[in-house]
Amino acid sequence: MEKLNGEERGATMDKINEACENWGFFELVNHGISHELLDTVERMTKEHYKKCMEQRFKETVAAKALEGVETEVTNMDWESTFFLRHLPTSNISEIPDLEDEYRKLMKDFAGKLEKLAEELLDLLCENLGLEKGYLKNAFHGSKGPNFGTKVSNYPPCPTPDLIKGLRAHSDAGGIILLFQDDKVSGLQLLKDDEWISVPPMRHSIVINLGDQIEVITNGKYKSVMHRVIAQTDGTRMSIASFYNPGNDAVIYPAKALVKELKENERVYPKFVFDDYMKLYAGLKFQAKEPRFDAMKAAESNVTSDSIATA
Repeated sequence: MEKLNGEERGATMDKINEACENWGFFELVNHGISHELLDTVERMTKEHYKKCMEQRFKETVAAKALEGVETEVTNMDWESTFFLRHLPTSNISEIPDLEDEYRKLMKDFAGKLEKLAEELLDLLCENLGLEKGYLKNAFHGSKGPNFGTKVSNYPPCPTPDLIKGLRAHSDAGGIILLFQDDKVSGLQLLKDDEWISVPPMRHSIVINLGDQIEVITNGKYKSVMHRVIAQTDGTRMSIASFYNPGNDAVIYPAKALVKELKENERVYPKFVFDDYMKLYAGLKFQAKEPRFDAMKAAESNVTSDSIATA
């Protein structure tokens, strides 16, 4: 990202645009979050898992689910997780088992990721020819965006051919910032019907786009199916932060991106983000297109009284 400040800005913006159009994923380095902070987040997250979650995982249904199983388990994931909510209100003080130092660290980390997410949204606006702040405003609703972090660990799995660390899905929300283990891999994305590994890169932040960016850009930028493969060796750490629209934000294609469409060309639906999330809850591990179709069918219910923010 340092190249955005010099002569290579144009080429770097082109790289981001190409990644958004063709991959839905890219990895950021020199993103402004210090290596020291990232190292501390990794160390304390792994310490917390070992101390508070590892034994619990071994005793849970997930660990026992493979006993006597010979066919693939398709209704659960081989992962140990907890969730931190940052915006519009924080729940960090309510999460049990977290040491005060770790709570403070994750709050600090979230603040830096929030700033980075908003910076990235403006870079996307620039590439799309939208005014600065358009995407942030589109996400705002009446209470600002939803922003939260899923802290995951993927323990060694004795039969990785029978269960996924995380089943294939596209993310429902806006823009996702992932700080992942730099030694134990497992993340894969689907490109041209082929699963491609996202290589662990030390101190990088992996960015991927959610379904709402696809809708607002009317498909110019796409969310992409991805999954986590269970591994036999090592525990993979994954800290994914989701910068999403507010619950009552009305999401629809930016007018500037659909004004030149011909009549028969597809326009993505208009809907309230919370309605999409309710639908997504039951259909997360299925293709996104039927979700968009269902929102299109219900579009007449999104009235002008809804809170339109962009």
